[in-house]
Amino acid sequence: MAIRDPEIIRDKQQMRNWSRSMRSQGKTIGLVPTMGYLHQGHLSLIAEARKHAQLIVVSIYVNPGQFSATEDLSTYPSDFHGDIEKLKSINGGVDVVFNPKDLYDYGGDRERSGGNEVEREGGVVVSCLEDGGGGHETWIRVERLEKGMCGRSRPVFFRGVATVVAKLFNVVEPDVAVFGKKDYQQWRIVQRMVRDLDFGVKVIGAEMIRDEDGLAMSSRNVHLSPQERGQALSISRSLFEAKSAAKGGKTACSELRRSVIESIEAAGGKIDYVEIVDQESLEAVEEIKGGGVVVCVAAWFGKVRLIDNMEIHL
Repeated sequence: MAIRDPEIIRDKQQMRNWSRSMRSQGKTIGLVPTMGYLHQGHLSLIAEARKHAQLIVVSIYVNPGQFSATEDLSTYPSDFHGDIEKLKSINGGVDVVFNPKDLYDYGGDRERSGGNEVEREGGVVVSCLEDGGGGHETWIRVERLEKGMCGRSRPVFFRGVATVVAKLFNVVEPDVAVFGKKDYQQWRIVQRMVRDLDFGVKVIGAEMIRDEDGLAMSSRNVHLSPQERGQALSISRSLFEAKSAAKGGKTACSELRRSVIESIEAAGGKIDYVEIVDQESLEAVEEIKGGGVVVCVAAWFGKVRLIDNMEIHL
């Protein structure tokens, strides 16, 4: 397998200039946005992007805008050198790694606080990137799709995701962007934002990648103790059992949901949510009648919050 060094770009204007130069040559560009600490799931997104574009840009950026004041973004795992080595070894390689220091830096000589300032909205502490009134204050909200599931327990998360993805689209100017279906609500929110704001980007959802034991691949899995990892397998087991039960005729969502909750709690997990929703609208469904639904789960094992989901088609 050929080893190929990607070009590393850290400046926004340099990134934009590269993309425009490639597009002027008739090249198509695929973007895979990541927060780094890459695993096989991320590499599968790159393989998917290769099917749809000639050149591939992987962004590595831990976005402070999606972390609340109670979430310490400094604990998010990072291994930039290891990430580059993984990207160099994959089939076809990667053309550019976009690794900006701060996507919310607009120049000037103000001393910045690193994106962890705090404000209150309706009594809720949220992440804020404003800097003495002169910093970032524009946010994108996909209002209905962001309300449920992860949006309930992480009220600023999706405004941060939508905003940083829009910024990446404006800087990289890709033709195609690939997101993993593990973050199902995020994928649907980005799709809706692209539709509503007329971005000229095709958003593709790539299938989830699981470890051999069934656990959905996630950068956060590294924080699980061996015992917690074993307990966390209850999530995927309960989802596969729910799918099998639905295929076998048990289509009442209340019963399927209860079985998933009981299985995870019996293993020692703390439920954030278990929802069975329409795959596109993300509205709750009472019974599976033939259209596509997705069972979405968020649960805590120790100090690690894991998400997973299972699409069901009858």
